[in-house]
Amino acid sequence: MIRDDLKKALVEALKAKDETKVATIRLINAAIKDKDIEARPKGNLDGIDDTAILNLLMSMVKQRNESISMYQKGGRSDLAQKEQAEIDIISLFLPKQMSTEEVSAAIDTLIQETGATSIKDMGKVMGALKAKYAGKMDFAAASALIKSKLGA
Repeated sequence: MIRDDLKKALVEALKAKDETKVATIRLINAAIKDKDIEARPKGNLDGIDDTAILNLLMSMVKQRNESISMYQKGGRSDLAQKEQAEIDIISLFLPKQMSTEEVSAAIDTLIQETGATSIKDMGKVMGALKAKYAGKMDFAAASALIKSKLGA
C-alpha cells in the first residue's frame, strides 16, 4: 500500500516538476530497495512489509531531525530548511501521529493487557506497542513514558 502511494506521488511530482519532492521520494524508494535486498537472504523475496517501511520512514525523519539540530548549531539554516522540507515530504507517507494523551492511554491499556507490573515487563509492553501502533508514535518518547508508569 505504501509502495503504491510512493509510486503515485512520484508520478505527480514528476509531472509538477517538483524537484525536492522527486528527489526525496527517490531517496525513500532507494532506502526501501536496500531493505528489500537485505531481506532476501532471510527468505523474504517479496521485500519488506508496510510495517517495516513505516519504521524506515520514521528513522529517516529521526535522522533528519538530528541533522537539523546540528545544522542549526552550526549556523547553517539553509541546510536545516532543506532537511525540514524532506521531513515534510516523508511525513506525507506516515500515518497521523498520536497525541501525548493518546500515547499515554495506549500504554495504560497495553500495561493492563500484558499484565506488566515492573520495569522487567517493559519489553512486553514495547513489543505490543510497536506491533499495534507502528508508525503512529515516537517510540523513544513512549519508552520513557512506559518507564515512568512502571516505576523505573
